[in-house]
Amino acid sequence: MIYSDLKRKGINCMRVVFLDRDGVINKYPGDRLYVTSLKKFRFLPRAKQAIALLSKAGCKIFVASNQAGVGKGTYSQKTLNVITAKMLGDICAAGGKIDQVYYCTHRKEAGCGCRKPKPGMLKAAAKKFKFDLKKAYFVGDTIRDVLTAHAAGCKSILVLTGKEKLANQKNWEAKPDFVFKDLLAAAKFIIKS
Repeated sequence: MIYSDLKRKGINCMRVVFLDRDGVINKYPGDRLYVTSLKKFRFLPRAKQAIALLSKAGCKIFVASNQAGVGKGTYSQKTLNVITAKMLGDICAAGGKIDQVYYCTHRKEAGCGCRKPKPGMLKAAAKKFKFDLKKAYFVGDTIRDVLTAHAAGCKSILVLTGKEKLANQKNWEAKPDFVFKDLLAAAKFIIKS
């Protein structure tokens, strides 16, 4: 289905969607681990399809991800740039489009305003692209992402393809607005809502 078909069917969401990267778009590397090379970056099943669906429905899509491994010296900014370029190219080839990628490369102890759960990356996107964060969704795989969404005033969506599991919900510091099994299920919900 092409974009014009979606518009004819009344599916033109004109929504803003923020995506965490690791555990939402690509395979979660594990606690305290990082995607340090192209070889370690592996798309999750249905993730490219989900981004293409959101793109064709007219959504603006942003990636907002902590990548403190750069600040710690675990991998370089150049490596992160190479991984990002490959990710964006593969998403584009699948029919999707990411409007902007935001990374916080600071270490936790730096106390910067862009490191999630602080909402700096989301606020920067809203300022640059001129949209209301209250109408945006943030899709993440951790409660830190849920806290980020709440701090920015976005609707929070937790996907179960990364770090967080439903079995842990009694220990969650914050409750997500919605929970889905993966990004494709979340994307279909966002388009219909």
